Amino acid sequence: MLLFWWWELGDPCAWTGKGRGTLKMSPATTGTFLLTGEVSNDPITFNTNLMGYPDRPGWLRYIQRTPYSDGVLYGSPTAENVGKPTIIEITAYNRRTFETARHNLIINIMSAEEFPLPYQAEFFIKNMNVEEMLASEVLGDFLGAVKNVWQPERLNAINITSALDRGGRVPLPINDMKEGVYVMVGADVAFSSCLREVENPQNQLRCSQEMEPVITCDKKFRTHFHIDWCKISLVDKTKQVSTYQEVVRGEGILPDGGEYKPPSDSLKSRDYYTDFLVTLAVPSAVALVLFLILAYIMCCRREGVEKRDMQTPDIQLVHHSSIQKSTKELRDMSKNREIAWPLSTLPVFHPVTGEVIPPTHTDNYDSTNMPLMQAQQNLPHQTQIPQPQTTGKWYP
Repeated sequence: MLLFWWWELGDPCAWTGKGRGTLKMSPATTGTFLLTGEVSNDPITFNTNLMGYPDRPGWLRYIQRTPYSDGVLYGSPTAENVGKPTIIEITAYNRRTFETARHNLIINIMSAEEFPLPYQAEFFIKNMNVEEMLASEVLGDFLGAVKNVWQPERLNAINITSALDRGGRVPLPINDMKEGVYVMVGADVAFSSCLREVENPQNQLRCSQEMEPVITCDKKFRTHFHIDWCKISLVDKTKQVSTYQEVVRGEGILPDGGEYKPPSDSLKSRDYYTDFLVTLAVPSAVALVLFLILAYIMCCRREGVEKRDMQTPDIQLVHHSSIQKSTKELRDMSKNREIAWPLSTLPVFHPVTGEVIPPTHTDNYDSTNMPLMQAQQNLPHQTQIPQPQTTGKWYP
């Protein structure tokens, strides 16, 4: 088991070029690494990464609310990092003067297996942010309150996580609301009766109804810490059944399964005739039937003009025929009328020679193009325009 640790990045004014610091955490204590210097009000941001890599290790987190606040690195290392020196590059940027400073922090991680903490409890504190909880005096007050309730010989913080990392919502910026923080602590003695009160049926029922459970020791935390007792988690590792099964190593010789018989080289030929019928013949037959049905409907089921005339009454046919005859007679009569063409349609000059061209009348002109003007009279103040002549030669 590895203990939680953190450090705070303060004003880097005291850094000179590249600095190097070493942080060695013992299993029994947690520590704070604070980089301090002269007091400065300049906005400063920090960039942290593992040496030789663009980002931090997966177990290490960093938070800085504003360029005017301190940056905090915190996390709980895993067992894979035990015994390996972790070098963190910390680069500070002054947003006003554009100056930079770099500091290399060496972290030596040691295992805490010789100091077991089998009883672990995780609390959810509603009125704290993670950087506020990481302050040494605040965390010390919380551990002191837990120690008064639990009465262990050894009590350490194992992990601190922001509620946002657990899927919590960002609080509204009203009434100084906080994000909330999860704090896991471990001890070497069993849970106290006060902590066990959250497991009784009455309190479980109140939690299911979104009501606060009745905890006798809540008053010891209420002064500074508002704990959500419905979200407390108690883990007893002494009762956990190990799922690890010891591997029994044999001689490394596989049992005799008989003689191996590979498949034959000559594969049986496959008949694709059935596949052809299913894939091509059946759809083609269905399409042909549909085509014949459509052709019969379109060609053989038409009524035709004769059938329509047979079903039409004679009086209606005679009336329709008389209308057609009258229309044809009117069109024939309109062709024989000798009416002067409107002046707007008369050609004036030949496009090549420039001579005036008389209008030509054809007997087979379109009967729909009727003259727009039956007669044209010259006004007193207009120039006389020659009129077309029916016989003789045309003169300008």
